[in-house]
Amino acid sequence: MLRLMWEFFKAGLFAIGGGMATFPFLQEMSEKYNWFSQEELLNMIAVSESTPGAIGINVASFAGYKVYGITGAILASLSLIAPAIIIILIISKGLESFKNSLIIKNMFETIRPATAGLILGAMLNVMILSLFNVALYEKSGKFLDLFQILQIIIFVCFLIVLRKYKKIHPIIIIAIGAVLGIVFKL
Repeated sequence: MLRLMWEFFKAGLFAIGGGMATFPFLQEMSEKYNWFSQEELLNMIAVSESTPGAIGINVASFAGYKVYGITGAILASLSLIAPAIIIILIISKGLESFKNSLIIKNMFETIRPATAGLILGAMLNVMILSLFNVALYEKSGKFLDLFQILQIIIFVCFLIVLRKYKKIHPIIIIAIGAVLGIVFKL
């Protein structure tokens, strides 16, 4: 249980920028431990993006529950948010001195591009896992096995529709995505 708590604590500590910034850490956990599979991770992200709550918390709750039940869910979730709470408490104690600190300003200037890189990397990983079947391609060696044709067609159609109709409400997009996922068992 300590390993679960430590891994989610690290994810919470280094994933600056929100939910998708935790994806590289979650993906590493998926590969390193048997807490959840890559497919379960993608499903958790899909559900987390369409429900209230942060991706990291939802995944921590799921992984903790899967491995150690309710206690694991609570401890994994608390471990994920603990670094943010600690940092906020430290900053709130010395807010005035931080406000005009050149070191802090420089630190945030450095963190912003790193956060953007984490989020971009997470987005690319989700896209690759969703649209390509690398495992099947590695087994068969057939180029066409690399592509998940139905998912790519749906993705391209969504892009075309979103490009043409820019004012579609996000809830409608999420609902259509959920229906397509259920119908096509994506």
